[in-house]
Amino acid sequence: MKTFLLCFLVAAFSTQTPLFGQGVSKTGTVAATFLEIPVGASAVGMGSAFVSLANDATALYWNPAGSAWLAQSEVLAMHTNWIADTRFDYASLVLPLEDFGTLGVNFTSLNMDDMKVTTVEKPEGTGEYFSAGDFAVGVSYAHRLTDRFTIGFNVKYIQQTIWHESANAFAVDVGTIFRTDLIGGLTIGATLTNFGTPMKMTGRDARQFGMLDPTKQGTNSQIPQDIEMDSWDLPLLFQIGVSTTPFKTDNYRLTIAADALHPNDNYESVNVGGEFAFQDVLFLRGGYNALGLPDREGGASFGFGLSSNSFLSSSTTVRFDYAYRDMGRLSNINVMSLSVRF
Repeated sequence: MKTFLLCFLVAAFSTQTPLFGQGVSKTGTVAATFLEIPVGASAVGMGSAFVSLANDATALYWNPAGSAWLAQSEVLAMHTNWIADTRFDYASLVLPLEDFGTLGVNFTSLNMDDMKVTTVEKPEGTGEYFSAGDFAVGVSYAHRLTDRFTIGFNVKYIQQTIWHESANAFAVDVGTIFRTDLIGGLTIGATLTNFGTPMKMTGRDARQFGMLDPTKQGTNSQIPQDIEMDSWDLPLLFQIGVSTTPFKTDNYRLTIAADALHPNDNYESVNVGGEFAFQDVLFLRGGYNALGLPDREGGASFGFGLSSNSFLSSSTTVRFDYAYRDMGRLSNINVMSLSVRF
């Protein structure tokens, strides 16, 4: 376990991102940034401080090791009207298989409405329409190595498209969670996400026609040419988080959490949040993300959750969660998710 943790930390900090907010942030230098959009209303409501908690089906995104703690199967779906009139959706399924471990599948998508194709000659449109969209589909596995320590992996296929162009990549997420007997059952979690192949756009939109030497007569002006595209890395992110429950009774529970983020396309920052639970039926949440990040937009978030046993079976639980996220000068975000445990 010590060897694994050492290799994990070395890989996490092998990116070129300067530590402690020094140097250039490298913002806008990676592909597939939709992978950085947080999922799950419960996590968003807590300011995205969820790496050490990861206690529902969104663990496949936040920390795949968290799914190993789930005692029941769970399916979750969420929808968000994201910025710039785009739509963001996420769905996941977790299946505990006793001593074998826990399997999971997840799907993420970001899409938009069709737009008119315009040119200089036809600024009102050519009659054609184009669209852009991204998606990722993953398979995860998690296992309890001890009664305190879990490890998990999520392997995913990623695709981005715009009109007739597309780019593809494969990536892996790896995470660990360690539960202690310290203050309020202090829990430590760490993840390395989106470690994978670079992305490069290809397709017929990169094809154009021209002549080799326009200074010579008789030169063919319809020689096919391909525009060479650059490759872009994925948004590699290392996170380490802690959470604890300083106050707990039979009816009430207070949980607080904090995550430290080390991305390859921005400065380091911190997310903090908390959750107050009443009889595991009503949940009130609040938090703040991107603390210490220069030029951030917004940051505050809050939300609530409602959970109850389904009338179909006493072992089936349905939960609805809502979160509001302040995005500053951008459109504020409303996140809703619905999950069923069975």
